[in-house]
Amino acid sequence: MAFDIDMIRAVYDRMGDRITKARQIVGRPLTFAEKILYSHLYEGNASEAYARGKSYVEFAPDRVAMQDATAQMALLQFMQAGKKTVAVPSTVHCDHLIQAEVGAQADLDKAKTNNREVYEFLSSVSNKYGIGFWKPGAGIIHQVVLENYAFPGGMMIGTDSHTPNAGGLGMIAIGVGGADAVDVMAGMAWELKFPKLIGVKLTGRLSGWTSAKDVILKVAGILTVKGGTGYIVEYFGEGAEAISCTGKSTICNMGAEIGATTSLFAYGDAMRRYLEMTDRKDIADEADKIREHLRADEEVYADPEQFYDQVIEINLSALEPHINGPFTPDAAWPISEFAQAVKEHGWPEELEVGLIGSCTNSSYEDITRAASVAQQAIDKKLKVRSEYTVTPGSEMVRYTAERDGLLEPFAEIGGVVLANACGPCIGQWARHMKDPSRKNSIITSFNRNFAKRNDGNPNTHAFVASPEIVTAMAIAGDLTFNPLKDTLRNEQGEEVMLDEPQGIEMPPKGFSVEDAGYEAPAADGSQVQVVVDPNSDRLQLLEPFKPNRPDDFQELRLLIKAKGKCTTDHISMAGPWLKYRGHLDNISNNMLIGAVNFYNEATNKVKNQLSGVYGEVPATARAYKREGIGSVVVGDDNYGEGSSREHAAMEPRFLGVKAILVKSFARIHETNLKKQGMLAITFADPADYNRIQEDDVIDILGLDNFRPDSQLTVKLTHADGSTDEFNVNHTYNEGQIGWFWAGSALNLIKQQEGV
Repeated sequence: MAFDIDMIRAVYDRMGDRITKARQIVGRPLTFAEKILYSHLYEGNASEAYARGKSYVEFAPDRVAMQDATAQMALLQFMQAGKKTVAVPSTVHCDHLIQAEVGAQADLDKAKTNNREVYEFLSSVSNKYGIGFWKPGAGIIHQVVLENYAFPGGMMIGTDSHTPNAGGLGMIAIGVGGADAVDVMAGMAWELKFPKLIGVKLTGRLSGWTSAKDVILKVAGILTVKGGTGYIVEYFGEGAEAISCTGKSTICNMGAEIGATTSLFAYGDAMRRYLEMTDRKDIADEADKIREHLRADEEVYADPEQFYDQVIEINLSALEPHINGPFTPDAAWPISEFAQAVKEHGWPEELEVGLIGSCTNSSYEDITRAASVAQQAIDKKLKVRSEYTVTPGSEMVRYTAERDGLLEPFAEIGGVVLANACGPCIGQWARHMKDPSRKNSIITSFNRNFAKRNDGNPNTHAFVASPEIVTAMAIAGDLTFNPLKDTLRNEQGEEVMLDEPQGIEMPPKGFSVEDAGYEAPAADGSQVQVVVDPNSDRLQLLEPFKPNRPDDFQELRLLIKAKGKCTTDHISMAGPWLKYRGHLDNISNNMLIGAVNFYNEATNKVKNQLSGVYGEVPATARAYKREGIGSVVVGDDNYGEGSSREHAAMEPRFLGVKAILVKSFARIHETNLKKQGMLAITFADPADYNRIQEDDVIDILGLDNFRPDSQLTVKLTHADGSTDEFNVNHTYNEGQIGWFWAGSALNLIKQQEGV
């Protein structure tokens, strides 16, 4: 039986009535995304038609999921909320803190030793507050959620940007910061601007070397890394119906790379098969009863341009395999054009490492397709020329794949099977390089390839493709190789070609596992003690942020004017810094150390206006803070793109940054800043970015009349005494302005609860 089946039945029981009411209020047929949104309103039945991209709406998600790196801060905040237990089903998944170095078991054993304090904290907090706990080694959060918790028509939030993976099972699943998770776990409404909608019509059918991964790689090329911001992407059409459930999840997972709020597919036979194979026939039976509600109304499919804000059509029969990169996931190259692009751009042609797996591509089907290519290397007597690693998505997938002999070909060609964890995808990888200063190329089946993302090396050119393409490229060891048409010389001197990969949607003998890694919480956690050592360098109890006052925003100093792409990896790096995710003071020492300073083109080197000396960004911020001086961070377009990590918002708040002024924000990061009581503002005229000078003293005017839909004014006093003023915009509503003045959303919750 499925987890939380009574909750799921309750969602389905009310869904029909809520959709009928919403259809009457809106006055037209509904898309699938709208059906889920309107059936999860915090108020119950819809009382008004919400304006896409404008209306802030309160929702009641069905569940919360947290990975171990973000769960630490989320649960430290939840402990302050004064609640005895979580209000909705919630889980913690230990997948981020396991560093890939040698191999699965050795790496897992080392992680358990090195992170014992954190794992014990997360386990005890989960036990106390009624939260399901998935031990290290159980698998990557998104694959485990897909196998156990996702259900068609549901709504969940997760403290990881790739939470939309569950859209492959017809669920609206949205990545958020920890403060949002605290709201929902505390029984409060969760607020979201009602998304706009992009419809992607898929025709034809995938075949040959082309896979589900190529659909989202193509979409990323069309929409770019910010083209989906503020949108839900809804896939439909005959092509969508034919894609496997885990293939659908791959597409939804990487929708985070276009900035989409989430992505989803309608319920269909592929989802039913997956639910049945993962011992959730009870959910499939319930879903079948309301199948009409788990898809868009037929009028939508008949005339999609009338119901979506934008429609994209892709013919899967004509779709080529894609390779995206380097340095950004939206640089999309069809395989037929990629070799020429490599040569024209001067990217290193030698491929040093191929890595498959991660939360995006680690299903049984993915492994079978990659294994079929690896087996060809053995059969055709090809010598693999690149290093090669495999990261299973869950213990269930790994155990089943091992049982079915799928891991043997990887080992035989020299591949290393890593622990069921995020590993290299998030920089948790001890890469072996003799000379990190040289340019080099790697290719992965992961989702992100920002500079320094995978191995911390700015000289690494990382490319993204499907697991089978990655495997073929690793065999060739050459970025210019096209497996669809090129030959390889084998050990006997013969020219051979790789055949098309062969995949199996789900294991013929069913899934199997000895220990999935789940620990249920205590029925009554009131006597469970959660202890945090005050001398720990890994965990630190939180002190509430102070309320804001208008005069706090006078005579501020410029901390950094970031140039170009500034993702959450630039603002708060992962990799070795993951160990401090539960200690705000310590992890704040990585704040903005990856951002490029506009004035000197350097990273982690900014001018301290008090001393005139250039130093590290965190140290400079601390110097201002010690003197009671606030600071401002200025940034470019799509600031905060990437991971959901709220540390990128909490660190500036902790170190005395008062405002973040940018050309535009990524959705999750803007919300995280608001939740932590930060002032998140954008240039009314993006050209005003050029007015900011290195020695400016900055005043933010108009906060004494801070209200929705109003502008604020930034006054710059330059070093020569001259001044500049310009208007800036914000997107705060009344409730978010309440967070701001209280000092954080959590502060306001505590005030309202009388805690």
